[in-house]
Amino acid sequence: MSESGARLYRAAPPMLARFDHPAARRSTADGLVLSLTVDGTTGVGECAPRSYVTGETTASVGETLLRVPMDRLFARLRSVPPEDLLERLREAPFEEVFAEVLSPAVAGGAPGRNNNLICLIETAVLDLIARRLDLPATDLVPDPIRTSSEPSMLPISQVLDLGTDVDTFLNERGPFHFVKVKASTDLEQDVRTITAIRERLGPEIPVMVDANMSWTSETAVPNALRLRDVGVDLLEEPLPPRSWKDLRVLRRETGVRVMLDESILTLADARTAVDTEACDAVNVRVAKNGGLSASSRLISYARGTGLAFQIGVQVAEVGPLINAGRALAFRAPDALTVEAGQSDRFFADSDVIVSPRPLVDRRTNTLAPPPGPGFGMRLNASAERWASRSWSHDRWIPASSEVTS
Repeated sequence: MSESGARLYRAAPPMLARFDHPAARRSTADGLVLSLTVDGTTGVGECAPRSYVTGETTASVGETLLRVPMDRLFARLRSVPPEDLLERLREAPFEEVFAEVLSPAVAGGAPGRNNNLICLIETAVLDLIARRLDLPATDLVPDPIRTSSEPSMLPISQVLDLGTDVDTFLNERGPFHFVKVKASTDLEQDVRTITAIRERLGPEIPVMVDANMSWTSETAVPNALRLRDVGVDLLEEPLPPRSWKDLRVLRRETGVRVMLDESILTLADARTAVDTEACDAVNVRVAKNGGLSASSRLISYARGTGLAFQIGVQVAEVGPLINAGRALAFRAPDALTVEAGQSDRFFADSDVIVSPRPLVDRRTNTLAPPPGPGFGMRLNASAERWASRSWSHDRWIPASSEVTS
């Protein structure tokens, strides 16, 4: 019998520093990593569910994965040549190509509410295919968003969260290409923060404030006007998700550009945002938007309708998801900015569960493409402490049962 199997990890390594914003405080990672092995080749995928974004959690995605007919997944991966699978995945959504695998687990779910499950399986499958074909991660991104040329390096943004003071940020985190500031509950504090950034960096560096859904219809316009006057270029998700009419009012009355994140889980959400004149840009995050296929379709739609877009991340991604986002970014160098995933800032060497570690060139705050093949990394020995379940002999078993069994 051909060697095959799966292993699920619930990864929660401690972070070197807490990351705070209006919607959550985080001091550990919280994600799922899935390895798939077929005929001796292993692919690794990841998702980072956040309840305040898609309604998913690591627990809920893990439970839904137990309903996925893994025998069908392995049968498909064995029976169809990898080059044929990749060609189909470049032309059609993952959930359509693998409908017989996903449907039993996600049928009847609200749109966007299984995005992390889809991302987890899709990224593992794509990494497996790329390793079998010896292809780089950028070759996994569907055709519609490809550009005629790819840069050798990309600049990344820096994010000032609520746990870091502005002087430390400005002194230690440059050089700066794009700055995102997490809003606080004190508008005047945010005004002082933006003023300090503008005084140090001047008018050329884009500055965005991310309110993470914390403003109201009553406070949004006056808050935006105050921040506009001290040099803010964009606001990210200022109001509760899908506040389409209030977002249109905010844009019309202040002239400040709006980027939507938590409001845009699906392509249908993006269409509604455009139809209601609710935004100027969208934050594309691979896990939030349901994988590389769905994210690429969202970028293609944004380009076609004149929306700008950012390649974002979930805080404290641990490996494959970081490089999936980077692969997407190198196929879409016209993004406003790339957040990149910053493993070196979040995790000690001993807590990194992949090798090689995804890097950022801190001298220039730029990225190189993922090294490949696939997402260019393997799980290392540190991952085993987070092992949750294994698929073996047609069933999932707790990883802790393997020794006794």
